[in-house]
Amino acid sequence: MVSSLKPRSSLDADSVRDAYRRWARMYDKVFGGVSAFGRRRAVAAVNALPGTRVLEVGVGTGLALPSYRSDKRITGIDLSEDMLALARERVKREGLRNVDELMVMDAEHTTFADNSFDIAVGMFVASVVPHPDLLLAELKRVVKPGGHILFVNHFLARGGLRLKVEKVMARASRALGWHPDFAIESLLPPEDMARATIVPVPPAGLFTLVTLPPEKTK
Repeated sequence: MVSSLKPRSSLDADSVRDAYRRWARMYDKVFGGVSAFGRRRAVAAVNALPGTRVLEVGVGTGLALPSYRSDKRITGIDLSEDMLALARERVKREGLRNVDELMVMDAEHTTFADNSFDIAVGMFVASVVPHPDLLLAELKRVVKPGGHILFVNHFLARGGLRLKVEKVMARASRALGWHPDFAIESLLPPEDMARATIVPVPPAGLFTLVTLPPEKTK
């Protein structure tokens, strides 16, 4: 049983920017491999869904961008300009014509109009933002009725050695730029937990793919 839903240490926008400024140039080598399975599963899920306008939250260095189907129109946002600079290089290098915009933006307070996207996918961002409840609310606002919201993320283990390791790592949250002790209940309220599809992905279930289907109309 998870002992606490709230991470022990808090992150703010400045600490996230500082962390990913340090990580930017080495991010692909350090995290690209271990996160590849989760990223591919998330993009495959997006590609299989109806709708063309896709918001990728936490686009980072753009690792996922080449994997989207060409008919998906991608807008990517991230808090780190350093990471986005690398994403823009990737788009240019690989000739990704379906990437419409890459923008510095706070995922908890975007500037998009209501119902702007068919799909929103948060890539390893839920455990980074200061207020995951605001992130979820914002994605619900910008996704059209009938659209889908997906997250791929690391969530706190329920027990065993991994839980102990994650609790120890949590002390370094500000340096890491994410919360190793982030529980899924911090993101999803009970009503969304009940309707979500939650699937562990390799390696060893370290990451989880969460899909929220369209909310039923009352």
